Amino acid sequence: MKVAVLGAGAIGAYVGAALTRADVEVHLIARGAHLEAMRANGVKVFSDRGDFTAHPHATSDPYEVGPVDIVFLGLKAYSYASCGDLLAPLMKDSTAVVAAQNGIPWWYFHGLAGRFEGTRIEAVDPDGAVSKVIPPDRAIGCVVYCSTELEAPGVVRHIEGTRFSIGEPDGSLSARCTELSAAMIEGGLRCPVETDLRRDIWLKLMGNISFNPISALTGATMAEIARDPYTRRLVVSMMEETLAVARALGSEPEISLERRLAGAERVGGHKTSMLVDVEAGKPLEIDAIMRAPIEIAHLVGVDVQSLEAVHDVLSLLDRRNAR
Repeated sequence: MKVAVLGAGAIGAYVGAALTRADVEVHLIARGAHLEAMRANGVKVFSDRGDFTAHPHATSDPYEVGPVDIVFLGLKAYSYASCGDLLAPLMKDSTAVVAAQNGIPWWYFHGLAGRFEGTRIEAVDPDGAVSKVIPPDRAIGCVVYCSTELEAPGVVRHIEGTRFSIGEPDGSLSARCTELSAAMIEGGLRCPVETDLRRDIWLKLMGNISFNPISALTGATMAEIARDPYTRRLVVSMMEETLAVARALGSEPEISLERRLAGAERVGGHKTSMLVDVEAGKPLEIDAIMRAPIEIAHLVGVDVQSLEAVHDVLSLLDRRNAR
């Protein structure tokens, strides 16, 4: 199996390093000091599960890699529409693209039987721009339950979690998913193949859609948000609205809100990815995490006043951040 990691940041480099341990031919596509460090010293992973160093090929030029079996996208979802020039040299007729993103993916209604089958979600596929670059039938969905950070160029700190749930949009148990799962597991990761990955998408979104925006707006950690009575109440409202949207689509995430809040408290002083992006002056993942669920809510006729109010304030923060 030949795998390219396009956007080999903290998560992408971690996955690439794990796959290298499974004797997969891995190519990391990155840039800057991080790329130079990986070229010189490999990917160093520090983890409570055991430190290790892997030496996959690293480059800034996808033409140097050529066509692969699987592209693992480590980019933020808002970069998908503009990554065509980087993706094209990696593609052959059978290449699959693993979209390891937060929030609602552009392929969500692809292969989903029912009245919304094939519906395009404007928030994450504006005018079909993402589908032109990554046709939905190329996509393997991926829900990441793993936290990593770049401690230094070429150095990944694994914080918690090793699970990367994957699945076909049509729910089939494909050979490409089975093969990728086996390689990920051999490399030391958890990688179940799910026949209903959308349930996982909604489960993870419960936390992302509430804790991420509130932390970005307040600067608070997950534990602070969970312990404060006012933000805790807002989190519950946002989660309940999100669950209502999921259920209107026939998805039934098995979740206890109290257990989810207790889990956030246990995380302690962890900053969400959106807060980290605010502090770094980067664009926020509003489209996939907030706008797409709200768009779907309007589609199915579910009232999401809390989500809309937080979205509107967060959008102003994002615009100010961009300026």
